[in-house]
Amino acid sequence: MGILNITPDSFSDGGRYIDSNNAINHALKMIDMGADIIDIGGESTRPGSDSVSIDNECQRIIPVIKAIKKINSEILISVDTYKSFVAKRAIDAGADIVNDISGLTFDHKMLSVLSENDVPIIIMHINGRPKTMQDNPLYNDLIKDIRDFLLRQANLAEMSGIKKSNIILDPGIGFGKCFEHNFTLIRRLNEISSLGYPLMIGPSRKAFIGDALGLPPEDRIEGTLATVIASIMNGANIIRVHDVKETKRAVIITERILSSA
Repeated sequence: MGILNITPDSFSDGGRYIDSNNAINHALKMIDMGADIIDIGGESTRPGSDSVSIDNECQRIIPVIKAIKKINSEILISVDTYKSFVAKRAIDAGADIVNDISGLTFDHKMLSVLSENDVPIIIMHINGRPKTMQDNPLYNDLIKDIRDFLLRQANLAEMSGIKKSNIILDPGIGFGKCFEHNFTLIRRLNEISSLGYPLMIGPSRKAFIGDALGLPPEDRIEGTLATVIASIMNGANIIRVHDVKETKRAVIITERILSSA
């Protein structure tokens, strides 16, 4: 999954693709590099970020979704939003998946949008809200708390008419997690993949990698690849990244290792 942030303030590439033409061209480049899904977001959810209006979010992403689908109708598009109205507009424009960082907790109308439109949902775990989620996040038991949340929300989705086959889980690397929490999550990811749903992981260029290496976002590719490889070996099925070309190559080799006799 290639990341396309149509925002002025995302932590790694804020402002780079706020122009629609730049965004479309970058999406096409990621597809050429081997992306299977393009994840399009119009609101930054980095730590400390503020929300944007529904109208602003739609104005950023809807024209880009339509343009990409017109050029390449086969590529899967995920819309990164927790707002039901934005999700519905994106689905109508051609989006195939909804990626909800709130795990269906910020907007309860999202459940009906998803069930009525029969599209897959990525249910992510978050501790708090983006504005304050990194202010001393606490857990009774990190893995158990995240497992319980994801299972509870998956069950809620199914009871609301969303097919089990349309549910994907994401433990939420960097979303209300301290430095060590992220490494623990990746090391014990198989305890979450054992829940029986496809699993997505999104460690790309995040602060815990930068803190460990003392590097800015643009220099965290090698660190990201280490987390990607470990995540795949521990059960991850979808990898959400900025650096598609390098990650695709690492994924191919990791899968060959795992499938070798």
